[in-house]
Amino acid sequence: MSFWEYLVNRHQQLLTDAYQHVSAVFQCMVIATVLGILIGIVTYRSSWGGSLAITSTAAILTIPSLAAIGLLIPLVGLGVPPTVITLTLYGLLPVVRNSIVGLRGVDPSLVDAAKGIGMSPIARLCRVELPLAWPPILTGIRVSTQMLMGIAAIAAYASGPGLGNEIFRGIASLGSANAINQVLAGTLGIIILALLFDAAYVLLGRLTIPRGIRV
Repeated sequence: MSFWEYLVNRHQQLLTDAYQHVSAVFQCMVIATVLGILIGIVTYRSSWGGSLAITSTAAILTIPSLAAIGLLIPLVGLGVPPTVITLTLYGLLPVVRNSIVGLRGVDPSLVDAAKGIGMSPIARLCRVELPLAWPPILTGIRVSTQMLMGIAAIAAYASGPGLGNEIFRGIASLGSANAINQVLAGTLGIIILALLFDAAYVLLGRLTIPRGIRV
């Protein structure tokens, strides 16, 4: 069976796997983004606090993703839970690092001006600092998403959702007629989804970043 014939015959399952892959990555990125920005807000004013946050989240990436999922299986079982926990933890570093860098890069004179007109600390953060720090934060989110698109494929090891199931099924049946088609379909699907996500972030940047501060 040719690769094209395989896609036609298996398109329903491939679309289901692709949807589950996108859903898992998107939901975990939302959680990682919220947590990452909050960590950045709490730690960016402190030199040691920022360093601790970046070092701690960087240490997570030193753990092989397959090992991390394997260690979580006895604790939370198979399926979605180990997938969500692993992807969320792996997605933190770029968001935390860029949040800290972005917030520290805001011109202090602008913050002082906001303070001078009576803005509260929360108002300064929400209306001045975070909007100006948004470009690097969005870059961190983009980098993190690209990482998670690939890492999510490993979730199939723990019966997780996504296109990784195609890849693992193909690897497990190497030598069979459709083994290469399965691996290729899963791999190309992840690449295409990653490119679509990145295009969406480019559009989001154009909609949310004022032209004057775009880089």
